[in-house]
Amino acid sequence: MKNIITQSLEKSYTYKQYRSFVTNALLNNPEILELEEGYLSYAELNEARLNRLDKTMVITDQVQAKLQQLKGAYIWLVISESWCGDAAQILPVLNKMAEASTAIDLVVVFRDQNNELMEEFLTNGGKAIPKLIVLDKNTLEVLADWGPRPDGAQKAVVDYKAEFGQFDEQGIVVLQKWYAKDKGVAIQNEVMEMMNSVAVAANL
Repeated sequence: MKNIITQSLEKSYTYKQYRSFVTNALLNNPEILELEEGYLSYAELNEARLNRLDKTMVITDQVQAKLQQLKGAYIWLVISESWCGDAAQILPVLNKMAEASTAIDLVVVFRDQNNELMEEFLTNGGKAIPKLIVLDKNTLEVLADWGPRPDGAQKAVVDYKAEFGQFDEQGIVVLQKWYAKDKGVAIQNEVMEMMNSVAVAANL
């Protein structure tokens, strides 16, 4: 596992680098994103979401205080893709959280370029993203993982499938409305709860 982690980190981007890479690719050379047919429109829509959320996302005072009190040193390794609607909602939150703590370095990798890593963090057997992997910065030990979406968003997906038998374009709209209403609070609280458990386990 450590070799897989190391190899993925070597191919990782800072959040700023990731955003710049995708933005430039969409403008000049979408082919390098290796998108499946029909996925370009999703990536372009997510670019607009990311631009908006990078400007408007706010970390709650309570979470910010906890982040500033974190002890230890961590890498948040996030598996993502430009076409993923959940990632577009979640990455800006994780970035703002990492910026609020000197204990956290956030890096991003593309799922389809890091298949071995993705295979280690499947969700119900599927390659669901985004996936946040918490690493000890010094040892690269995996301490915890989270994703692909907060509990409330997952319930919205499950409920929609139960009612309509599938998760279609209208289901995506329902999910995005959930994210808009929540304003990133559930993500912050769930990830912070995970980090508190990590700290307790390490006696920090």
